Amino acid sequence: MNQAQLRTMAEERLEDAKALLEGGRWEFAYYATGYAVECGLKSCILARMIHTAWIFEEKWDAKQCRDHDFGKLVILAGLTDQLNLDLRASSVAGTEFAENWNTAKKWTVASRYEAKPEAEARELYAAIADDPDGVLQWIRTHW
Repeated sequence: MNQAQLRTMAEERLEDAKALLEGGRWEFAYYATGYAVECGLKSCILARMIHTAWIFEEKWDAKQCRDHDFGKLVILAGLTDQLNLDLRASSVAGTEFAENWNTAKKWTVASRYEAKPEAEARELYAAIADDPDGVLQWIRTHW
């Protein structure tokens, strides 16, 4: 899968999540919303590879990208410092990005097996889809 395909998947999963919310399918809306972030972060990893050739500069195991943990994917994308700066800036400025990130990072790949109430699904969707302070909006600036 290439970077453009992952970007497209991220956008499509967010659209899927919205449709699932409208259809009252909370569990799958929750999962699809988080999956949008995972796809977006994996696109950021490929952006790092393309722009810096880092895969060739250090010993690296491609299997690391099979991870679903947002924190680990941020590290692989080389965005840890930027995320920390943006989280601090959000907290100081009183914007919602820091709160949205805290909500989003609760998502796990195992959520596809968990029953999620409507409120939780809508909260995750809002945290990820918010403009200008949503998690996917932040990811878009780095892919």
